[in-house]
Formats: sequence, C-alpha cells, structure tokens
Amino acid sequence: MATRSDMALETQLRVVGKETAAPAVRFALSAVFTHMHSGPGGRRRGGKELVRLLKAARGTAAEVGEWRVVRLLQDSLDYAEGRILRPDLDELYRVHRDGARKVRNRDFVASSLRAAHEWMIAAGETYLREHPGASTEDMLSHFKAQRADTGFLRAPDDRPGRYVIPRGTAEISLWLERLLRSDRIDIEDPAAEARRLATSPEALALLAADHDGRLILQAAELQRRTAGLQALRTVVDDTTATEADLQRALQGNHWIFGGRYIGEAARRLVPGDEMDIPLIRADGALHIVELKRSMGLKRPLIKRHRNAWVPADAVHEAVGQAVNYLVGLDENRARIRAEFGIETRRAGALVLVGHPALHADVPEEEVAETLRTFNAHVTRVEVLTYKELVDNAERSLAAGVGPA
Repeated sequence: MATRSDMALETQLRVVGKETAAPAVRFALSAVFTHMHSGPGGRRRGGKELVRLLKAARGTAAEVGEWRVVRLLQDSLDYAEGRILRPDLDELYRVHRDGARKVRNRDFVASSLRAAHEWMIAAGETYLREHPGASTEDMLSHFKAQRADTGFLRAPDDRPGRYVIPRGTAEISLWLERLLRSDRIDIEDPAAEARRLATSPEALALLAADHDGRLILQAAELQRRTAGLQALRTVVDDTTATEADLQRALQGNHWIFGGRYIGEAARRLVPGDEMDIPLIRADGALHIVELKRSMGLKRPLIKRHRNAWVPADAVHEAVGQAVNYLVGLDENRARIRAEFGIETRRAGALVLVGHPALHADVPEEEVAETLRTFNAHVTRVEVLTYKELVDNAERSLAAGVGPA
C-alpha cells in the first residue's frame, strides 16, 4: 500500500515531539513536518522521502539514547508503511479515540469526587452526633485524606478512560505550601503555587536536589514499584491471564528485570519478528524477554526422564523461539546498528514461562533447580518462572534497592 501521511500520523509525531528533549531530534522532526506539509493544495505529502526522514529521525533519537522516542518513531514508521493499522494506532496512542485529555473533563470528575467525599464526611459526622459512643475517627480521617487528594486527580496517558487520585499528593502539596509561607520566600498565593509545584515534573526534579525532597521522591518511587509488583503478582497467579495480560503488567517496569537496563527498544527490529519486551542495557546492547503464560500454561514445565527431572516441551519450544529471534538479530546486526544504534552481537534472551504451582506434587525448589541446571548448559538464553522473577524483585525492594 502507499505510504500514509494523514492527520493521525501528524498527531502521533507531535506526541513524539513532546517526548524528546534533544534539539537534534526536534530538528529531524521539523524536517518530517516540512515534507508532510509540502503537498499541492495543502494536502499532506508521503512517499519514500517521508519514510527516509522518519528513519533519519529514528536514528538521531538512537544516537542520543532516547529509547522511548525511538520506539515511538518506529511505530510512526510502521503506521506510515502500513504495518500498524489505524485502529491499532488509535488504541496505542489515543490519537482519535478519546483524543487528548480535556482539562475540563478532568476538573469535572475531580469536583464530582470532591462532592461525594464531602457528603461522606457530613454523613459520618451526623452519625457521630447521633451515636456519641461510636468511634469512627479512623474512617473520617481516611475520607478527609481522600478528599484532600481529589484536587490532584490525574488522567494517565497509558490508561484511557481511567482517572487516578494519587494518594499522598496533598501531603506533598501541604509541605510545599508551608515552605512557601516561610519568611524565606515571598509568594503571593502559597496554596496555589504549592499545588502547581506538586503536579509539575520540572518542580519535582528540583525537589530531587533537596535532601528532604529526595526522601519524598524515593518513597514515592518505592511505593510505585511496590504497587506495580503487586499488580504483576496478581496477573501471574491468575489462571486465566494471557500473554498479553502479562505483557501489560510488565510494560514500563523494566526495573523488575534488573538495574542493568535503561529502557525498552522498538519491538520490530527484524522483519517478521515482533519481540515481547526488548530491553536496552546500559552499554547499548539488546536483551529480549520472551513471554509465555504463567498459571495459564496448559502444559507442564518439567517432566520425569529416567531418574531426573528435565525441562518439558513447553520450555524447549519457548527457548527455540527466543533462539530464532537471536539468529534474526545476528543476521540483521549491521542494519539494526545503523538504523537504531543498538548492538545485537551481544544480545541475550530471557524466557518467562510457567509457575511452580503448576506442579503441585513437585517441590518448588526442584522446579527451580531443574531450570537452573538447564540454564547452565544453554548459551545466551535463560529460563525463569514468573514466581521466581517476582520473588527476586520483592526481595530487592525489601532491601531498599532495585534488582541487580
């Protein structure tokens, strides 16, 4: 099909422009927009030149290490060349479905929730007046804290149609307000300024330079990781969860795989292959994660062979798929390095498959030991159960650090 150059692509590229902080990438994007708007009669222009300019922008983003921008530009290129269909682009980036989030809609939901909490507080206070012997202070404190946080309601970009009240944001705002009210700083409206700072990424970056601010940000990050890990464990333990469910739970949480990784690469580096989670190591090398089902796996992980446990077919097939990906990466090494700035010569793979609970009659350590023995004899591929991955991450969080 012909190269597509339409409003959906332009809107997607403007999202990319907001993501980058590199002048070189912005310059490359401006060349893309200039070409798109050069068609006769105001029509958008596509063609081979648009593809070339998109690839050039992608390469520039790879050179400066903006891996999320590389992924976004790869998706833009795939859409332009017809590998991503319009409904998929809408679903991924909400280009037309729901569009950009409306501040008016967000504020309406916030005010509605605030009114609901006001009613709950009033109802609780009435109950206390009517039942003086009852103790509901904990309940009221909980509702009051939630009411304070409704002023910071957010609409996450990665969860269309969902609104989130970030617990504890009101407390950060109160801390900022007290600081701004001190005689060290002259602020006309401390409460309004505190609210602006508490919801500003730039302001939070400044907080990171302050000792107390760093403690708050570190606690918030630990809380975010803990919540993400709990959500992942819920999906891992779900017998109906699909590979897509597991991928969504892992998306954006590459810290779970260890501190060696700094981001995620484009999923389509080799024609015909779409990797589940391609990770970028600090040295620029690639590491791919192949996802199979956890508790929803219909086949055994290990089987008895003579007097020992050995990996079953489900493991061998998953490893074979990962090896095929690595072969494709090796064969396309020069092109991938030129276009993406990613080194695939040292690429490795992690296969996540199954759960020890699938073998209720086999000790968990026996399952883990069988896979560890297998890993010791396989080059460039490691096999891990989801439970072991999550357990390792939880131990690291308990120690106060990310997985190593």
